[in-house]
Amino acid sequence: MELAIIKYNAGNIYSVDYALKRLGVPAIITSDKEQIAKADKVIFPGVGEASTTMDHLRESGLDKLIVDLKQPVLGVCLGMQLLCRYSEEGDTNCLGVFDAEVKQFNPQKHEDKVPHMGWNNFTEIKGCLFEGLKPEDYVYFVHSFYVPVNEHAVAITDYIFPFSAALQKNNFYATQFHPEKSGKAGARILKNFLDL
Repeated sequence: MELAIIKYNAGNIYSVDYALKRLGVPAIITSDKEQIAKADKVIFPGVGEASTTMDHLRESGLDKLIVDLKQPVLGVCLGMQLLCRYSEEGDTNCLGVFDAEVKQFNPQKHEDKVPHMGWNNFTEIKGCLFEGLKPEDYVYFVHSFYVPVNEHAVAITDYIFPFSAALQKNNFYATQFHPEKSGKAGARILKNFLDL
């Protein structure tokens, strides 16, 4: 199996690669459109800012390539947000795979800290990405923007209010949390993706 991690101007690429190595799965880290297009599976990770990242994707032509991919694609954190239609971060039009808007967390009370950082669990998990997991399993989040619950949500987390912890539509899967930093639960989610 050939697994490609999309290389672009966002961080976290190497921690995803290390997590895959721990599972015994080698990956290629590449921005080469041909390599990405012919890979069996593609991971679109990300830590960064939406508008500058979308500018980079458009300049490199990766924006059109990503939305046309037919193999399983996993977006992580910023990767998930960029797969949505629009982000409030930098007033940014994104890739539009998921018809959803990315919104900024607004604390409702003093103890609400933004960014949402740390371990949290999920409810209403469904689909093959969560095979073998339970709602009481915890995963690791770091984010100041979120995707509201919508028709594509396959996991929901409650922080300030419920939001989409994971999305799925056709061959596109996405997690707001970082499976590569989420211990056994995250490793299982990555393995489930690789087993698709």
